[in-house]
Amino acid sequence: MSLISVTNLTFGYDGSVQNVFEDVSLNIDTDWKLGLIGRNGKGKTTFLKLLLGEYEYKGNISKNVSFDYFPFEVKDDNQMTIEIVNSIAPEAEDWEIFKELNLLKTNSEVLYRSFNTLSGGEQIKILLVSLFLKRNNFLLIDEPTNHLDLETRNNLVEYLNKKKGFILVSHDRVFLDKVVDHIISINNTDITIQKGNFSSWQENKDRQDNFEITQNEKLKKDIIRLEVAARNTEKWSNAVEKSKHAPDSNSGSFVDKGYVGHKAAKMMKRSKVMEQRIEKAIDEKSKLLNNIDRIDDLKMIPIETKKSPIVYADKLQIKYDEKSIFAPISFEVKQGDRLAIVGKNGVGKSSILKLIMGEKIDFEGEFKVANDLKISYVSQSTSDLKGTLKNFSEKNNLNESVFKAMLSKMGFTTIDFEKEISDFSEGQKKKVLIAKSISESANIYVWDEPLNYIDIVTKVQIEEVILKYAPTIIFVEHDDVFIEKVATKIVILEK
Repeated sequence: MSLISVTNLTFGYDGSVQNVFEDVSLNIDTDWKLGLIGRNGKGKTTFLKLLLGEYEYKGNISKNVSFDYFPFEVKDDNQMTIEIVNSIAPEAEDWEIFKELNLLKTNSEVLYRSFNTLSGGEQIKILLVSLFLKRNNFLLIDEPTNHLDLETRNNLVEYLNKKKGFILVSHDRVFLDKVVDHIISINNTDITIQKGNFSSWQENKDRQDNFEITQNEKLKKDIIRLEVAARNTEKWSNAVEKSKHAPDSNSGSFVDKGYVGHKAAKMMKRSKVMEQRIEKAIDEKSKLLNNIDRIDDLKMIPIETKKSPIVYADKLQIKYDEKSIFAPISFEVKQGDRLAIVGKNGVGKSSILKLIMGEKIDFEGEFKVANDLKISYVSQSTSDLKGTLKNFSEKNNLNESVFKAMLSKMGFTTIDFEKEISDFSEGQKKKVLIAKSISESANIYVWDEPLNYIDIVTKVQIEEVILKYAPTIIFVEHDDVFIEKVATKIVILEK
């Protein structure tokens, strides 16, 4: 066991008017399994890059381990997989490699295939195994579960439960609960570390937030009461001070009566005490609510249709190279249905969505989509996003004000609105696509893995807007909690 010590860490990007981190200090035990959480754009990946020494910063980071980052960049994916493993972990022996793959329930035959022929899940497993095989390293794992099916996620859970010494960035609530024993939270004003998994962290945060909200309301009332009392005391003090030098009603002379002077001094002292109490209450109030994330309600404008069914499939099979990629399925989608399509990676989930969108895909069976529907689509990929948000809204015929208001509710700041979309984090890019879709009036919403890279607060917002406005939606997603809360129907694809 050793410590990673971060002291007075301050960092901001060149040209930015606001630092990402300001005077951050924390200690990390290298035996811990830490989950790193925070809203999109708060600096999770930046924090990992600072630990890696990729950016210049003020302050100090001291450690007795070497850091390694996942996802590891494979420069030549035409190589045999075993060659890539050996290049990452040259000290690892074959039996160690086989043992690690076995822990991940992965057949060792993948080692003797070209890396670019492996599935996304297999590539992730190979890179994780390679990095954990390195000696004296502390692993920084950046969002490994995006695009992964449930079985592969469960494999990763079992594997990481046998490991220690890593920081894991993930927005998967269930995954975090099963894997980590500490949470690093990047908040609005600071970074905190807490023992426990995500659920225990959330429970503590809710308790703290509720305390601060209650305390804030109490202090607001106290400040109003004290200000009223202070004004009254000042009036009384002024009145007494005048009477102190007023002429005697009988003699007409100015007499400073002792008890009047004493009363005036007492009033002045009381006024000073009131001012101090007000200042203290205002100071205490200013320290509250700073780390509470506002979860503003989103809005959707779904359009009802009397056409039924909206989408119909009977014994549908999609074919590639004249081969069916999944067993026959049958389903129908009517007004208000929320259909989740689930299955392993590569089984054809996205292909069904593309078929709905009108792409020419070879299939067998019966498949129909009602005519003259307005469809709103969210794709998996964000690679085509570029330009400014203004350009994007104009290109997609969006009301710029409504669109930006939606993004603001999802955690975007005024500084973000001035950036190029290409400079956004992956989570922020995904929010651009989701905000576009939610802003559109549509008969049916077709979403392909909408929650990849999306922070947990925004996931809750998306769940709530769907439940409130009940749009007709067909989606592919691997987040169990989201599917459980949102879906009214589920179609399972099998090879």
